[in-house]
Amino acid sequence: MNAHAPNMPVAFQPDRENTRLLRDAFGRFATGVTVVTTQGADGPVGITANSFSSVSLDPPLVLWAPSKTSRRYPYFAEADHYAIHVLGADQADLCMGFAKNAFALQHIEHERNIEGVPVLANCLARFECKRVAGYDGGDHMIILGEVLRAEMRDGDALAFFAGKYGEFAQT
Repeated sequence: MNAHAPNMPVAFQPDRENTRLLRDAFGRFATGVTVVTTQGADGPVGITANSFSSVSLDPPLVLWAPSKTSRRYPYFAEADHYAIHVLGADQADLCMGFAKNAFALQHIEHERNIEGVPVLANCLARFECKRVAGYDGGDHMIILGEVLRAEMRDGDALAFFAGKYGEFAQT
């Protein structure tokens, strides 16, 4: 990587030799933080993800994209049902727990929804989903889901920007 002056743009053409630059550029888009859960053969599984987006209101659709290289990928690649939990600023520890341990739910209080998916309480929002489709997305899979049930609360959001966690406060 070439050294560059602070606040000066760095132009590059993405390739296999500069994936760190591309990752850093992607990181300039501030996102919320989610934990996605499902029921796996080994028990309840969770993964942190910031690759979440709403897609459609009618029908109610969302997407997210797990990495194919993640050890948790097999659990989510074929899951028929899953839940996406949007985390509040007060839930950074929860986020880090799932970032370190796929089976963190074994040590966290949770309930199960009608489909048997583990769900967390008191998140900023929760979307209980049925998988509609999966699409190849390079080193990720794009998973499209129909929202069957949702809930939300007020609060400040846990945010991710340039590789760091922070918060976005309501005004």
